[in-house]
Amino acid sequence: MPRPLMHLLTIALLSVTPMTNADPLLVYFGTRNADAMGIALSRFDPSTGVLSPPVSGAETRDPGFMTFDPHGNRLYVCNSGTPGGLSAFAVDRRSGALDPINLVGAEGRGPSHVSVDRSGRHVLNANYGGGYVEIHALGKDGRLGDRTAFVQLSGNSVHPERQTRAYAHWFGVDPTNRFALVADLGSDRIMVYRFNGDTGALTPNDPPFAQVRPGSGPRHLAWHPNGRWMYAVQELSNEVTAFAWDDTRGVLTELQTTSTLPADFQDANTAAEIGVHSNGRFLYVSNRGHDSIAVFVIDSESGKLTLVQHASSRGKTPRYFAFDPSCRWLIVNNQDSENAVVFRVDGGSGELTPHGEPVRLAKPTAVAFLP
Repeated sequence: MPRPLMHLLTIALLSVTPMTNADPLLVYFGTRNADAMGIALSRFDPSTGVLSPPVSGAETRDPGFMTFDPHGNRLYVCNSGTPGGLSAFAVDRRSGALDPINLVGAEGRGPSHVSVDRSGRHVLNANYGGGYVEIHALGKDGRLGDRTAFVQLSGNSVHPERQTRAYAHWFGVDPTNRFALVADLGSDRIMVYRFNGDTGALTPNDPPFAQVRPGSGPRHLAWHPNGRWMYAVQELSNEVTAFAWDDTRGVLTELQTTSTLPADFQDANTAAEIGVHSNGRFLYVSNRGHDSIAVFVIDSESGKLTLVQHASSRGKTPRYFAFDPSCRWLIVNNQDSENAVVFRVDGGSGELTPHGEPVRLAKPTAVAFLP
């Protein structure tokens, strides 16, 4: 079936089955298969843990990370190839259908991470290939508007191939919306900027960054619900670092660094995604190579981590994962085995149990539940 016709059919099918509070949740996937590149859409039943086979939702080039605005009315997608950019879509919350709003181009290779500030007024973009971060104002219709900030990062570190220059991999605000942080894989720094939520402007903080051990490669960051702790997954060293966060001065203080891998694992691996359970008791990291999800318990007094499980991802190269809104379920995308896997989350221990059979999905990248 031709792609445009398939897209129209998908919207028609979704439109005749409007969502209610009792209906399954909507889940969006980025896919990079040449024959099915874009955003796919599934329904997830939180009462049974069943994920429906994905259908085409929208076409977009080289989708990478994606995120919703705070109200779930807009979806923002990294177009991570060359040429790259950022895409904005309006979301029909009843049907799940996506309607393109606009696209802004990137300077060189496209971005690796996109987020929306907590007011929903600005989009923050980390461009890995270009080594820069930027902020765009949002129009009332969700349109990506004028650039309000741009910072070209600099620096390098010890890895002879991956750290020859700056590589911005994550860009987002802290829980107060007063600071914006950047995970720079290339320089082994977590940059800190003061963020003006009214204008979208950035100014360097003092101190301007937290330095991690050379060769670590900070990739993504995750905040604890209490706002006092922040966790960074280190892609190159396969570690997770816990920090205390001073939201008055914008200062990170390292508390602990621990491996995401079993002690006896010696093969190649790169750590990828990180997430904290909404109850603040558990933290999760994906391992690409060991092909697992590492599960940690978070100490309620210190914020430090204790490893409790390595759960097989049931596939190859688990790149991204996402919790459902209740955090009772976790969906993991295995990029190279081309599937999505549902896990039940134990609310007492944090441990993961696979549920059902993997769902076929062409070259999956990001995954996100409609808020």
